[in-house]
Amino acid sequence: MNDDELAGFAPPPFKPDAALEQLRRSLRELGLRERGAGFDLRGKPVLEMQLERGAPALSVRLARKLALTPEWDKLRVTSATDQRKLLDEVKKRLAHWNRED
Repeated sequence: MNDDELAGFAPPPFKPDAALEQLRRSLRELGLRERGAGFDLRGKPVLEMQLERGAPALSVRLARKLALTPEWDKLRVTSATDQRKLLDEVKKRLAHWNRED
């Protein structure tokens, strides 16, 4: 295929409301407990999510280490690809935290 044939392709628009619900469901399936706008593991905060105002995106804070007052990595989810990357990163960190205990 040449570039002219791909010119009409566009990914579906990102729907942050639907993405937020999908992420919540997936995070619960991974064993995290939902607490307000965030999720915790064994009583320690792991992740916080919220819709961004005025932009089709989600703001996410992901704990670097499992702690009562964690340091946060800030992420922005603006596409289905970002959503998958976030879930992959959460799975990787959960595996690491479970090995540490």
